Amino acid sequence: MENFKSISLKKSVKLLTLFQIISKGFCNLRLFELIEASQTIMENCIKRKNLNNVKWLCLKNYMIRKLPKKLFNCLQIQVLDLAQCQNLEKIPLSIDQLNALQELDLARCWKLQKLPPSISQLNAFQKLDLSKCSTLKERPSSLGQLNALQKLRLSWCSNLKKLPSSISQLKALQKFHPLGCSNLKELP
Repeated sequence: MENFKSISLKKSVKLLTLFQIISKGFCNLRLFELIEASQTIMENCIKRKNLNNVKWLCLKNYMIRKLPKKLFNCLQIQVLDLAQCQNLEKIPLSIDQLNALQELDLARCWKLQKLPPSISQLNAFQKLDLSKCSTLKERPSSLGQLNALQKLRLSWCSNLKKLPSSISQLKALQKFHPLGCSNLKELP
């Protein structure tokens, strides 16, 4: 088990525990995919600190309102895929602990209302996808501090009314997608 590089437990809703596997540990695990899987699986893995070396964590279509605080102890995560987490309401302030985070996918997180200002502390952050986050009304004013941000997707954020003026400070920004932001009146 210690040689596993990736595990996909897609739609493993009846699988409640992985105690035999978890107890062995995953020191080389780089990709952990839990699309529509049981929340118990994720909680057990986080409790046992078996995700410490994971680079890509996919929790797509998870029915959670908030992320477990211990998730942010997995300091090696570079890609966090939370797309289609339709009940996700907020991202914890402790996201700034993910120093290696480069990509955050929050597309179609329909109940997400705002991002924490601590997101600006992510120095390696390169890609942020907020497409179809229809209840999102504004971005943190510190968004312009993301010096490495290259791609910002805001497509179909229908309630987005304004962008912070700091967005003009994004020196590495290469792709910006505000398509379908019908309430966005102007760009800074």
